[in-house]
Amino acid sequence: MKNSLANHVMQKISEVNELYFRLILLVGPSGCGKTKLLQELSTLTSAPLINVNLELSRVLLDLSERQRVLQLARILSKIVAEQAPRRCSTDVGSDLVLLDNIEILFDRHLKQDPLRLLQGLSRNKTIIATWNGNIKDGHIIYAEAGHPEYRRYPACDFLSVSMDVAR
Repeated sequence: MKNSLANHVMQKISEVNELYFRLILLVGPSGCGKTKLLQELSTLTSAPLINVNLELSRVLLDLSERQRVLQLARILSKIVAEQAPRRCSTDVGSDLVLLDNIEILFDRHLKQDPLRLLQGLSRNKTIIATWNGNIKDGHIIYAEAGHPEYRRYPACDFLSVSMDVAR
């Protein structure tokens, strides 16, 4: 079944190229197979798979809280650019970047809008990112209502793949 889910995501990659934001979110709760799916996609496309929590935290450790807030978007863009150099445009994964473990983007101390950050990255590259949450009533949700990291966005301006299909 995972292979059919990988095929479904591969079809979404061609669809997302028609959009202003080339962003695909793999939406589901922790432990549902998002990371394994990204690993399979990385193998299929040769696209880089970036652990956002790990890479960002390495750089942010040396910065003050204010510097973290002000520089996070630039640092994330630099990480993506360094790990995903532009390749031949005929490759399926030529401008594809896979982002896993994006929870750090939701840290309220960083004062960021995670979806906006991902959309900004997706202007120059096709981004597939994991999203711990769900889709409900036409909205994409991260965390539970009342949680400090709770976010709710209209499910538009990006494509999403619900991992419920994989179960």
